Amino acid sequence: MKFRKILAVLLAALMLVSVCGAAASAATVNSNGMIITEEWQGLIDRFEGGKGPETNGYQLDYKYYSPVEKKSDKTKYPLVIFLHGMGEGKYDGDQIFENPIAYWASDEFQARFSGTKGAYVLCPRSLEEKGLFWDYVLVEPLRATIDDFIAQNKKNIDTTRIYIGGFSMGGKMTLKMCVAYTDMFAAAFPICPAWIPFPDDSVFENLADLPIWMTSSKNDPAVNYYLVASHFWNLIKENANDKTKVRFSTLDRAVFPDGKSAINGHFSWLAVEHDMFSEENGDYPGMKTVDGNGDAVTLSYPNGMISWLSQFKSGYDGTPIEGTGNLDITEQQESPLFSLDTIIQVLKELMVFIQQLYDALQPFINM
Repeated sequence: MKFRKILAVLLAALMLVSVCGAAASAATVNSNGMIITEEWQGLIDRFEGGKGPETNGYQLDYKYYSPVEKKSDKTKYPLVIFLHGMGEGKYDGDQIFENPIAYWASDEFQARFSGTKGAYVLCPRSLEEKGLFWDYVLVEPLRATIDDFIAQNKKNIDTTRIYIGGFSMGGKMTLKMCVAYTDMFAAAFPICPAWIPFPDDSVFENLADLPIWMTSSKNDPAVNYYLVASHFWNLIKENANDKTKVRFSTLDRAVFPDGKSAINGHFSWLAVEHDMFSEENGDYPGMKTVDGNGDAVTLSYPNGMISWLSQFKSGYDGTPIEGTGNLDITEQQESPLFSLDTIIQVLKELMVFIQQLYDALQPFINM
């Protein structure tokens, strides 16, 4: 009798596991291990598709959200350009399926764009199927795609309010585009930018008047916080004419808005895609923000990244820009993350960091 009870309990447990497993398998999960919720899928469905013009042999496709609901709408809306990271650009639609930037198309987030209560969100796709990961050769095709999108929607796009951001290799491309076409953008938000090998420091002089909010995680295994992210932040703040207009948000570790760890420390973009607030609309877990003077920046809900971007305007009138602007790409080449040149550069940065650490600890060593 006792054996039968034990067997019944085991069978019940097995059935429960099977039911849970079936439910889990029924849920859609992206390659980053995130479940595509019904809400997220609904926001993805708000995006439409398009293609830019062929430029230098390359044609970029994209997904975009339009805040325009009626043909009679004459509102001039901001344009947000968001560039995905590696592994999210091989197939059409990956750029909004593999990361939750679609939340910026939600009614709540759209309402945070001051003055218009809405904005276009343009998500171009790097041609990963061609072995391209926002390489230098895509700088002009991306600019041409943006120009073409503006031309198609000129009635409703405010060309003085174009904002650009992205993460990892998309953060790299964000910086490239800002250097190349500085006057085109009103503000930028690069996230863990993987611009490796490092460009010449002098290119950051082009960003002296551009408001920039950078984000990174201390436990990033791909774009090291201390050797790469901090390197770029130092260049940004040192060149900024107004240091109150540049910011750096540091996460102790990459987490979701509820505080649960992301599957990878590289995922600092989760904070940005949730507008820098926690699930309960409080401080994002383990995040601190400073400006270019090193002063702490306190965020007050709902004024996060979107509200910050919204305040800035440029003098850009939408005139298409030829070539690669301020960025000389004639001798530039992309390198693998762990190439010899990259390792040498990282070792140099490491030596500088160790020396700075030693100097800081010297008073305590001599005690």
